[in-house]
Amino acid sequence: MRTSRHVPASAGVALVLALALAACGRAEGGGSATLPDPVGSWTVESLTTGGRTLHAPDTARLAIGPDQVKGNYGCNGFSAAVAFSGTSAVTVTPGATSLMACADMEFETAFAKLFRGRLTIDRGPDRLTLKTADGSTIAMTSTPAESDAPLTTTHWTVEALVSAGTVASLPAEAAGKAQFTIAADSAVSGSLGCNRFSAKATVEGSSVVFGPLTSTRMACEGPVGEVERTLTGLFGSGPLTAKVEGRTLTLTASDGKGLVAKAASAAE
Repeated sequence: MRTSRHVPASAGVALVLALALAACGRAEGGGSATLPDPVGSWTVESLTTGGRTLHAPDTARLAIGPDQVKGNYGCNGFSAAVAFSGTSAVTVTPGATSLMACADMEFETAFAKLFRGRLTIDRGPDRLTLKTADGSTIAMTSTPAESDAPLTTTHWTVEALVSAGTVASLPAEAAGKAQFTIAADSAVSGSLGCNRFSAKATVEGSSVVFGPLTSTRMACEGPVGEVERTLTGLFGSGPLTAKVEGRTLTLTASDGKGLVAKAASAAE
């Protein structure tokens, strides 16, 4: 005959609660496929630090993944590794960043200083606030993921040159002057910053090869002329690797030299 053992009601409730909590712990800390709430695309609204509020430029964004972040401080792009503690905190380890001279360096510097180390997470329906140990905050709102601009048929404006792993913005005298478009039929037209040019491109996957450039023959001196000579050499250097992320295009040669360009907005 089986014997039954009486378990007090209070002990039974405690046991059920313990099992439920253990199950929740396994779901959050184990191999669950559910991503933490902060994973997604966010537009930075403002920073609060040192008793001040700094409003973000429109281009300050974060694309947060399960273990990596790609973002823009407002001008310079960056990446970082992240490790989540459930959905209540995240530890940020900064990675690579571009080094362009930017108009609002105060915001860029403050953002880079705050977005590192252990940050607590405050979530809302469409909002995310990251808080540092000293109470400084990064306030964000959710934003739809930005689709990549097409390599062809997009009007690209060169913003920076790449050399030896360093991204340097164009001199003020040359800013906004170097532009190009690769048409649907692979015809290329644009400006090297001083002279207008045309060429034919061969696009295969992420590889772009520019044919011989035909250009006007104005004499171009100073920083504008230097940029023009650099771009002429880059376009004629052989296969370039194209990478488009959102509205940003990077063209890189085999020796590591390259350019960074931005797609024109609909208003432009």
